[in-house]
Amino acid sequence: MKWHTSGEFTPVMLVVNGSEKYKLVATLWEVANMLTACWPDDDGEEYLTAIRACRDALHGDALVEEAREALIRAADEAGIPVITVVH
Repeated sequence: MKWHTSGEFTPVMLVVNGSEKYKLVATLWEVANMLTACWPDDDGEEYLTAIRACRDALHGDALVEEAREALIRAADEAGIPVITVVH
């Protein structure tokens, strides 16, 4: 899997604070970036699960959609609204 492309990843839009109100997450790389560089709280149970799911997907040990679902649960835990993107 090419983790910097969106071929296997169903995009989601996160509603975040700051200059960029909406953040489109369309690749596994963007999931990793959101979780490691932009996340407001780094000690929640769902957050840690999302980090592991993303790492596993990057290494090919889990499905990309598992990382996406974990991101959505972590966003819910952090109070970040999620908008599902439809292609």
